[in-house]
Amino acid sequence: MKPTNLRSVSASTEVSAGAASSSPTFSWNDVVRVSQPEFNPNDSSNLRGFFDKIKVCNRGAELQSEFLPFVVEEQIVGYIHKGFAENLRSFEDVFILSKDNCDGSKVMLHQSLKSADDRTRAVEEVIKCLAENELIPGIRNELFPVTSSYGAPVFFSLERAAAPYFGIKAYGVHMNGYVEKDEQKFLWLGKRSLVKSTFPGMLDHLVAGGLPHGIACGENLIKECEEEAGIPRTLSSRAISVGAVSYSDIDGHRFKRDVLFTYDLKLPESFVPNNQDGEVESFKLIPVKHVANIIKRTDFFKTNCNIVIIDFLFRHGYITPECFGYLDLLQSLKSGDCS
Repeated sequence: MKPTNLRSVSASTEVSAGAASSSPTFSWNDVVRVSQPEFNPNDSSNLRGFFDKIKVCNRGAELQSEFLPFVVEEQIVGYIHKGFAENLRSFEDVFILSKDNCDGSKVMLHQSLKSADDRTRAVEEVIKCLAENELIPGIRNELFPVTSSYGAPVFFSLERAAAPYFGIKAYGVHMNGYVEKDEQKFLWLGKRSLVKSTFPGMLDHLVAGGLPHGIACGENLIKECEEEAGIPRTLSSRAISVGAVSYSDIDGHRFKRDVLFTYDLKLPESFVPNNQDGEVESFKLIPVKHVANIIKRTDFFKTNCNIVIIDFLFRHGYITPECFGYLDLLQSLKSGDCS
């Protein structure tokens, strides 16, 4: 029997990709209830719910003309909204807004800023001023590398909270932790802390984190495994790199161009996650087929986690070519510039 309050529970969790939200009102009981096959027995092969979740992370493609290229050493490293770029004009010793008759308008760094360290320090001071004027909320004090593509030279480092306002490519590591028992697979899910500044109280897969400057993906994953789920290195070092997903989302002055490196970790039945950094409220082990139902039927998950789990569903055979729209959905997992 369907619970009478699930429609409002689902609606209460709708938030924009990457944005903060008010605390949702669903519980693990709601999650389990809506995940059951009998909740909607007719949607087993319908991929529409998955497509909807991909679209949430890939909005605003038609608005890209409102953004100026951010160019460093003749390489485009990001995109800055024309309106937000006006805030940079007063920092003329750091940013230059130019209009080239051939190439059009663009944002550049001042030519006096030659080294990566000089650029990082100068831009950091600008970010502090913008944050004080509430133009960049949620400062994290964590630096992301600014580069034209993954593995390319790093031009400077930028405060994580500022990344979407400068439209730089941001990278992360996301891991699905699963268990095999009774001839079926289960996924460990986490419920985010209610004090998180972004997506409080919503669902995550087991481990995820941004990729800061100066740390390799594998080592960062091991660190996040310990902090978020108490997974010791002896287990987390067994995680398997399985690829990447990407998305491109425009929301006002924010342009998120994210690439998420994906990992799988098979965990022993006896393992129970234990959060260490206060960012996860609780965990629950749920059958993979039921997790698929949660994604299709609700807005309970943090938006980009949907993409990572859908990728898992493909690779583990839960989404098959017999499903209408199979190839389109598969391609949509790399809707952003995956480079």
